[in-house]
Amino acid sequence: MSSEGFLKEIQTIGEKFLLKLQKLPKAEPVEIVSFCIILFFIVTVLSLMTIACSCCCYRCCCNGGPDQRGRKIQIQPTAHV
Repeated sequence: MSSEGFLKEIQTIGEKFLLKLQKLPKAEPVEIVSFCIILFFIVTVLSLMTIACSCCCYRCCCNGGPDQRGRKIQIQPTAHV
């Protein structure tokens, strides 16, 4: 998908979203509730992604490297007699 096609798709989605917002005061209660649930879901996903990325970047950038908790010791199996 070219960048022009992507921008056109984003613009179309934005126009549909604005149209929904304009029709929302006249909508039925079921439509209002479903719209709020979808909006809440989108906000939740975006905020969780932001938190996850900020935690990852903080750990990598601000502590001088990736999280190193120490060396892992390999345990050898014991011989049974």
